[in-house]
Amino acid sequence: MNAIFEYINRIGPQERLIVLIELMLIGVIVYIAISFLEGTRGERLFRGVISVLVVGTVVLYLVVEKFKLARVQYLYSGFLFVISIIAIVAFQPEIRRALIRIGQASFLTSSSQQLSRSVEEIISAVTQLAATRTGAIIVVEQQVGLGEFIDTGVKIDSKVTAELIKTIFHPGTPLHDMAIVVQGDRIIAARVQLPLAEAESFKGRQIGSRHRAAIGVTSGSDATVIIVSEETGIISLALDGNLIRNVSEAQLRRYLNTAVVETTPIVERMKQTETTSAKVGKKTENRKPQQNA
Repeated sequence: MNAIFEYINRIGPQERLIVLIELMLIGVIVYIAISFLEGTRGERLFRGVISVLVVGTVVLYLVVEKFKLARVQYLYSGFLFVISIIAIVAFQPEIRRALIRIGQASFLTSSSQQLSRSVEEIISAVTQLAATRTGAIIVVEQQVGLGEFIDTGVKIDSKVTAELIKTIFHPGTPLHDMAIVVQGDRIIAARVQLPLAEAESFKGRQIGSRHRAAIGVTSGSDATVIIVSEETGIISLALDGNLIRNVSEAQLRRYLNTAVVETTPIVERMKQTETTSAKVGKKTENRKPQQNA
């Protein structure tokens, strides 16, 4: 550590500024990389690799400076190059997803009007499914990515419409089991497996597998999940590992507009829902394939 301080004291003000800018650029690049990997299987691996490289680089620098091991420093440069190639191969799916997201310019993102239309389409589908007691589970992705769950399903990437949602959940269709995931104004995937919350956490309450799946996925994300019970037709909402039963159409509209269109943070959304609904269960997840509720 003293070697680092000695180096900082040795260089001039202009070089210090350059070093600071370089460190900031590295930080920005790492932050962008983590944001693109968020919600994917590669996120934890990337964080671990970055941590090891940072610690390894600092330790190596101190050792090289102390013992004048120029060859070791040269070999380490080659090692970093090899690691970079391996990372490109290992993170290929995440890199592809990141490039797709970069290609989607900001002016192509969903407008408030499009999101409002999607909310109305979801509400229309949910109320009709509830009337016919057709089971359904709709996951609306927020800031935390759900890539690891989306990868378990069938990719759709289609505009959100009530007719499509009803068709997907119609009994007998190949995609009616499990969940659909909505991103903005698009249905991204269907037949998506979600982690089930442990049955023991409900203290004797009868909770179906759709509701357990909704609690499971919201325990580890800021997603909003809408559930329709095929036994009773009751509409429920799941948020932050909590289940809100008997949600009316007006409450559903108000909540979805707050979460999807206005993108209100999860803490504020929870405050709003706590005043109108009772909460059931708390987060504990056991990743098993979900069954019909």
